[in-house]
Amino acid sequence: MSDAEWNAPARGFDGRPYTREEFEAEMAKDRRLKVINLGITFATDQGDVRAVDGVSLYLDPGEILALVGESGSGKSVTARSILGLLPETASETGTILVEGTNVVGLHGAKLRQLRGERVSMVFQEPSGSLNPVYPIWWQIGEGLRAHHPKIKKKEIREQAIRSLRAVGIPDPEKRIDYYPHEFSGGQKQRIVIAMALAMGADLIIADEPTTALDVTVQAEILDLLRHIRDEYNTSILLITHNMGVVADIADSVAVMYKGQIIERAPASELFYAPVQAYTKQLLASVPHLGQNSASQGLTDQELMDIDARPSVVAARGMEVTYPGRLGSPAFRAVRGVDFTIHEGEVFGLVGESGSGKTTIGRAIAGLEEVTGGFLNVLGVEMRGFKEKNFRPHRKQIGFVFQDPATSFDPQQTVGQAIQEPMDIHRPDMSVADRQKRVVELLEAVQLPASYAGRFPHELSGGQRQRISFARALALEPRLLIADEPTSALDVSVQAKVLDLFKDLQREFGFACLFITHDLAVVDMLAHRIGVLNHGRLLECGRGSDVLQNPQHSYTKRLIASLPVPDPAIQAKRRVELERILKEEAAQAKTV
Repeated sequence: MSDAEWNAPARGFDGRPYTREEFEAEMAKDRRLKVINLGITFATDQGDVRAVDGVSLYLDPGEILALVGESGSGKSVTARSILGLLPETASETGTILVEGTNVVGLHGAKLRQLRGERVSMVFQEPSGSLNPVYPIWWQIGEGLRAHHPKIKKKEIREQAIRSLRAVGIPDPEKRIDYYPHEFSGGQKQRIVIAMALAMGADLIIADEPTTALDVTVQAEILDLLRHIRDEYNTSILLITHNMGVVADIADSVAVMYKGQIIERAPASELFYAPVQAYTKQLLASVPHLGQNSASQGLTDQELMDIDARPSVVAARGMEVTYPGRLGSPAFRAVRGVDFTIHEGEVFGLVGESGSGKTTIGRAIAGLEEVTGGFLNVLGVEMRGFKEKNFRPHRKQIGFVFQDPATSFDPQQTVGQAIQEPMDIHRPDMSVADRQKRVVELLEAVQLPASYAGRFPHELSGGQRQRISFARALALEPRLLIADEPTSALDVSVQAKVLDLFKDLQREFGFACLFITHDLAVVDMLAHRIGVLNHGRLLECGRGSDVLQNPQHSYTKRLIASLPVPDPAIQAKRRVELERILKEEAAQAKTV
């Protein structure tokens, strides 16, 4: 081996430096994927940025390796380098061997042959991977046509049917002619996985494949990946920040921090005896049921005290129906819902996508029409309300959205965004008082006053969400509507934002409708919880009662689907989930 090939100093899989002998021994082993001493540097206007610094990892046939760490740690950059997907501004050093072929420096036809046939990638957002104007069979066949130019349409359709059937899409013979918008989010993720399978790749790189999915759909995707590994001996490199997902599916775990692998171990060892402080922090940041439960110590007397307070929101038989269009029938998004939110109370509304959670939040804010029953918000009856009558009450409602990046005007500074509600609703305040209030709000969300001059794109996801809270509280609202405010955040950032929420709720005393699909998150925050499914409120009560003694099978299924950072508990939950699903299937047959 030449000095150039050695490229010392290299780091081993456990983070310590290799000797030259160890490096040569590792290179001689037969692995499906070997990444040795990978370095990636990006050229920017401000100088070179070292994104990956001496990373080494391996993946054997039939192994699922989870590469974990926070945003910016270098996980996705490492994964993309395996497929040669880095931009021209990136330069690489080191070695990436895919079944013996060195990817570093590979170009043209050889690189294209590697993609799809030997390595495929499943991206985080399936909608971004699917073209809305082509049917599914055509898109599955795109890779087949690229690698086999003479392949016939009939063969493509047959392969598309086999791939859809393999990932559990029902009635694949018919649905290969559907378009992406005709599938749910979980089904679209299955289709993207089917595209990877169609080419027969032995290695699949899955980059945060479950981040935007509900817990029950997430459980289905993890079962699918497990099935693919077992059925085809496929190796899977799973990129994620969710340690609960890792506990559910991974054989091995590599922890990445600031561009380096700092720890690697079998999943059965890492969760019970982590070595690095950062790994311990990641595990401690994962919320789980019963951990700091907001309602655990809430007595009946305290609940009665909450009930005695004035109501901020009261729904009785509330319905929201969307009219049909172009001959389609009307859709009842919310069906006969009853609940009350009192002053100073946090009410958690949980359920899967499409259950009607956001529709209820928008109806409370006066953004959706209530078509049946009653909904009273801040003393105003919302059914048939007039905007001019409700406008004076809008300043008493704050709204925190799921994606802070899209809820800000990119041309406004942080200070201008926070001040905007005051500009609209508080013309009596002087400019100096408004600016002073901006500083006070930044301090309340634990950010320095200097951030007022920054723009949203200059902030991290967690910082942007803190700014969202500051803006929502600018007018000291009586009611805060928080719609999935932590679902897109890393676990450690999420933990900080949740702690911040609890501090702000104690300080400002606002009532809150907290909308989420994460039961562990709502358990930490909510006094009471309502479980919503297909527009119906199935259970409603004290949070600890609903989550520790669920009465409805749907609630039980949500709890069993919730990943926890403990492989042993996760295995038991998987068995429990299978039992619940069998019971539901048996009940459905008898109806």
